[in-house]
Amino acid sequence: ETPIKATQLRQPLFEFSGACAGCGETPYLKLLSQLFGDRSLVANATGCSSIYGGNLPTTPWSANQEGRGPAWSNSLFEDNAEFGAGMRIAADRLLHEARRLLGTISHALPEPELAREILEAPQRSETEIRAQRDRVGRLARVMEGLEVPEARRLASVLGHLVRRSVWIVGGDGWAYDIGAGGLDHVLSLGRDVNVLVLDTEVYSNTGGQASKATPLAAVAKFAYGGKRVGKKDLLLQAVSYGNVYVARVAFGANAQQTLRAFREAEAYPGPSLILAYSPCIAHGIDLRFGLDQQTRAVETGYWPLMRYNPAQRGTGESPFVLDSTRPDRPLSDFTDQELRYRLLSQTAPQEAEGLLRRAQEEVDRRWRLYEELATEVHG
Repeated sequence: ETPIKATQLRQPLFEFSGACAGCGETPYLKLLSQLFGDRSLVANATGCSSIYGGNLPTTPWSANQEGRGPAWSNSLFEDNAEFGAGMRIAADRLLHEARRLLGTISHALPEPELAREILEAPQRSETEIRAQRDRVGRLARVMEGLEVPEARRLASVLGHLVRRSVWIVGGDGWAYDIGAGGLDHVLSLGRDVNVLVLDTEVYSNTGGQASKATPLAAVAKFAYGGKRVGKKDLLLQAVSYGNVYVARVAFGANAQQTLRAFREAEAYPGPSLILAYSPCIAHGIDLRFGLDQQTRAVETGYWPLMRYNPAQRGTGESPFVLDSTRPDRPLSDFTDQELRYRLLSQTAPQEAEGLLRRAQEEVDRRWRLYEELATEVHG
């Protein structure tokens, strides 16, 4: 497949956020804004991303030269998934009304074939969406002076004839813990929403509190003796639905795979979930080297890169694809770089040794499971 070139990315519509220097979350939001920002609706859960994303009276979310930009709003920890699903339902209802009104007035248009082109246009690729935006612009011009009551009503919802991209964004504290029930419910609805989890594996906004995303053996608030149970596998939970697009990405380890996952997720006509590895100051690392640490996470098998695309069913190919190779480095190459693991080795060496041995076993077990899933072919 032809690699996605940097020149294909548009102007960033997420800039100057005020997040921690080297924050691992913000590059994913910048990428989202470059790919889909001028037609996106963003529901942002409370957390780091809502603080640096909406530190009023300023905001890092901006508009392009045409005056278009993301529509962003912050909701609570516990209901952000439902909040974003509401955006999707509202956008779908407005689209339905716009299509109905366009069908009603099509006979009165100077270019009646334009209405048919708009109603039948595919809108999955960015090229198709740009063509649709041009058609809608033409429609707005030919509607000027049209003395039909429905035309005035159509003018108020005309923009919804260009497909909206709904993104539900939050951290692991929201996705794995406080908002987990709502997220699970929204994924089960089958609606065309995109969920981006900025996974720092810890409640970063509360100074490093443990969450269900915190991995085995890591030290965090309320887990000072090292986390005793493994990290919840949100990936497999979502895959179990069968109709949810799921990807695990780490842009520092494989930027091309990250780009591909974002584009596939957004184009998929159903729910999608992207788990994005986000190095954090709470990990106890120098964030200048966050990209190197992402590479270690992938090469040790700590953070396997993968995509599960239900659209692949019936093609003879497995919808579950591993995008990273079999681990060729011990987990210690990753954990030795982070204070959240080294701290326990300094205070309780024997305890740390046992937990880290279990952590290596957990990495090996999970990799074997993912390999089995990747070799299955679904008809």
